[in-house]
Amino acid sequence: MNTINFDHIGLSVADLDAQRAFYGRALGLTFVEEELELPEAQVRTVILRAANGLKLELIERGGSAPQEFADPFAGAAVQGYFHWALSVDDLDATFAQLLAAGACEVSPPAPAARAGMRFAYVKDPEGNLLEIVQPAVA
Repeated sequence: MNTINFDHIGLSVADLDAQRAFYGRALGLTFVEEELELPEAQVRTVILRAANGLKLELIERGGSAPQEFADPFAGAAVQGYFHWALSVDDLDATFAQLLAAGACEVSPPAPAARAGMRFAYVKDPEGNLLEIVQPAVA
């Protein structure tokens, strides 16, 4: 059987440099795996990786339009991707780390539907939703 693994998330951004700095501070995404510039298409991209293997591609395109959701459920009113989620060992520490790096609180750490699981939402500086999940301890 073919092995399939997750590789990365692609995130369209207004300011590649500012978002690159934010995700470096917030999640340790500092290693540049790939960079691409296509001036004729007004596109710049960078794939960033953290020491733990987490990867994020930031894509800046001139003239792109932002989308922002008032809360995590508003994104479900529009079909397509509306947030990405990270599993973490310490939800409270990660939540504080993201806020200190410049994220905005959307919903504070709280119990999830699954017993023992906790979650929270933040927005990055451009309003993109990020869910952080602390799985239940087995």
